[in-house]
Amino acid sequence: MRASWMEIYADAGLSVAEDTWARILGSSPDPPEAYDLLDAHVGRPVDRAELRERRVRRELELLERERPMPGARELIADAAEAGLRIGIASSSDRAWVLRLLDDHGLHEAFDAVVCAEDVAKTKPAPDLYLEALNALDVRAREAIAFEDSVHGVAAAKAAGVFCVAVPNDVTRCLSFERADLLVDSLAERPLREYIAAAERSGS
Repeated sequence: MRASWMEIYADAGLSVAEDTWARILGSSPDPPEAYDLLDAHVGRPVDRAELRERRVRRELELLERERPMPGARELIADAAEAGLRIGIASSSDRAWVLRLLDDHGLHEAFDAVVCAEDVAKTKPAPDLYLEALNALDVRAREAIAFEDSVHGVAAAKAAGVFCVAVPNDVTRCLSFERADLLVDSLAERPLREYIAAAERSGS
């Protein structure tokens, strides 16, 4: 999403600081704050419908370049081997999430996929996580969330879930002080160590 927005901003002559964008990331598939930045820059309301169509079209093109985070496939495989249920709680649109999963052959790996359309409020509200826990038939203290945005961490913690923050290239500038554990990469630890950390926390 960031790359498509940065192209739109560049065309308008707007430069957005990394930390500003990092704080928007993860809250919505179509964050109003992103349009607000343009409104303020040009001094009038922009055509949000036209920009949304343009952004989505470009985002689908860029999606083909996306790759899973290092260590993600290994964690998913280890969880499946251990008989653990795996879910996705995403503030993005379902079509976007499913396309990404299908492109990388990961759709069948997940027992539940909860997206923006499934809840009244997206992150940082806990709704997505509460819905995912319900779909997985798992209690919050039995779950571990892996998040790359501050909104995601806030949502997981609000739902009572132990949360591991794994910043991406955009969000590395943020502190993630609400996360229970902060790692540079999913590949940094094996699954058993994440589980042990959650058990020690009492979550």
